[in-house]
Amino acid sequence: MGTSSYLMMATLLLGAFMALFVAAKAADVPMAVHGWIFTLAFLAGAFAIGQRHFNALEHRPGADDGMGYNDAIVRAGVIATLFWGIAGMLAGLYIACEHAYPVLNCDTSYISFVRLRPVHTSGVIFAFGGNALIATSFYAVQRTCRTRLAGNIAPWFVFWGYQLFIVLAATGYLMGVTQGREYAEPEWYTDIWLTIVWVTYLLVFMGTLMRRREPHIYVANWFYLSFIVTVAMLHLGNNMAVPESFLSSKSYSLFSGVQDALIQWWYGHNAVGFFLTAGFLGMMYYFVPKRAERPVYSYRLSIIHFWSLIFIYIWAGPHHLHYTALPDWAQTLGMTFSIMLWMPSWGGMINGLMTLSGAWDKLRTDPVLRMLVVSLAFYGMSTFEGPVMSIKAVNSLSHYTDWTIGHVHSGAMGWVGFVTFGAVYCLVPWLWKRERLYSVSLVSWHFWVATMGIVLYITSMWVSGILQGLMWRAYDAQGFLEYSFVETVAAMHPFYVIRAAGGLLYLSGFLIMVYNCWRTIKGDIRESEPLDANAPSTIPLALQPAD
Repeated sequence: MGTSSYLMMATLLLGAFMALFVAAKAADVPMAVHGWIFTLAFLAGAFAIGQRHFNALEHRPGADDGMGYNDAIVRAGVIATLFWGIAGMLAGLYIACEHAYPVLNCDTSYISFVRLRPVHTSGVIFAFGGNALIATSFYAVQRTCRTRLAGNIAPWFVFWGYQLFIVLAATGYLMGVTQGREYAEPEWYTDIWLTIVWVTYLLVFMGTLMRRREPHIYVANWFYLSFIVTVAMLHLGNNMAVPESFLSSKSYSLFSGVQDALIQWWYGHNAVGFFLTAGFLGMMYYFVPKRAERPVYSYRLSIIHFWSLIFIYIWAGPHHLHYTALPDWAQTLGMTFSIMLWMPSWGGMINGLMTLSGAWDKLRTDPVLRMLVVSLAFYGMSTFEGPVMSIKAVNSLSHYTDWTIGHVHSGAMGWVGFVTFGAVYCLVPWLWKRERLYSVSLVSWHFWVATMGIVLYITSMWVSGILQGLMWRAYDAQGFLEYSFVETVAAMHPFYVIRAAGGLLYLSGFLIMVYNCWRTIKGDIRESEPLDANAPSTIPLALQPAD
């Protein structure tokens, strides 16, 4: 066992002792529960390091894939992605049903909408999406740099530390522990833990880039790196708070009033821009060319797309605060930069779609590639709709309505979901050395069931949102509001039922995927299906630009 391993084990044991002290002296029940979770997690980590040392002494085989790559961490990330995807989507389906049938909250606070909603958003964005980003970034950076992932224990600390963050966040929400900040609900101690994990993630990724044997840094790594760095900056800026005490789960933000709102939506919109956009564009730039067996259409366009997106996106957050106490010039600035975002966003979509030049015939026989291409279509649609909704005249109708919910989910389900599904379908047979997926036809079933779910979901929310906005601003001849708020809520009921049906279809498609991946990992092949001659080979593509 090296010095670093001893140091890590000692640190974890010290952390376990401190967490046990917090659990014993905690000022509230949630803090005590999380103290025990920290204690058990730190002890498990110390035991795992000791077990690793024992295995090394016994000369047991490592986790390499035969080429020197650390793929064990990627396999763990894929499994975590599938697990948390089920949890996050199931929570989303349940709260969608609660909207249509409020009796489903069973008059119990733990499963009420206000507690399950952050479980859903964090579960899908940070648990499902975050694990997918960590897994695919670790896979892609090794192949494109032709070197092993930096560190031995550090990548595993990133993986397991991130799972601990997810557990702390989700259990905290169910117990009512929240900062009340969109996409940043975890309290101060969970934020500190995530900071430690995220900095380690950055060091592992940058360390791998620095030891690369390929002189060129492939564009996917640019997007992954920007996602890691910017999310760290956003997290630190948005979560500056003073805890009530070291033993309390409650904290108070350093900001107040309109400054707090501006910081929140500087973070909130850029969490979308860099976590849900830049990170998944890195995924797209690796897996679309790989699956299509074509080089990126235009490397020049990818660089222009990258820098334009990076410089413009960071200023777009104020469009969430139209008609508020935020100064009008700041609102207009956010709107202007949001409209400017349309072109660099579409630059990425066009680059991805044009990568299929000469390979469009593959869409007839390869449903995985079809899923990746449709994700780009949803990316283009969402990045057109977003700038339109940032225009003040449109925003006055759309904001605070279900139209915004439909917009978010068209991007989350169509762009983020489908590109992740495509990447996972690629990774499972590659990582577990299988000839192909268990069933290609089940991928087609997943594609069509999930697509129908998206269509039902977003169209119902579009119609519902526009109806809401029009009812809220309707006045009678005497100048009074024509509809009471409860009347607008009653009018939404059929659309909420349709939304729940769409969510059920989307979750059903995902469960088909989980079954398909499970059978593939087992090594099964559906005998009734011929071998997929159109599946890409495992020979690495040349990474040189086409132009």
